[in-house]
Amino acid sequence: MRRLISTGSPFEKTAGYSRAVVEGDWCFVAGTTGYDYATMTMPESVEEQTRNCLATIGKALAEAGFSLADVVRTHYYVTNRAHVAKVYPILGETFGEIRPAATMLVCGLAEPEMKIEIEVTALRRSA
Repeated sequence: MRRLISTGSPFEKTAGYSRAVVEGDWCFVAGTTGYDYATMTMPESVEEQTRNCLATIGKALAEAGFSLADVVRTHYYVTNRAHVAKVYPILGETFGEIRPAATMLVCGLAEPEMKIEIEVTALRRSA
């Protein structure tokens, strides 16, 4: 049964998407930027934005009944090649033992203050 997860972000309703969609043993988490949704502010540094992305993703996964350990695929989008070296250690702290298949692209994002966007797919582990 399909289940929709929301962070309460106004962007979800405006743009017509869910933070995450659960279908069976799969959880698909939408591209997540570094907004602090409690204050609707965007930190300046790519490191803080990365931590916010991962925190939002972790919360969405938990609400869906998953954990970061269930992540099997990640997509990282950064706006500047120089950000890659800054975010690798943070990503390594989070996914170093999990080791999902990953792709990182350097590209433009929807708003100029956005420096990173992270999208993940999780598969529920069998007991």
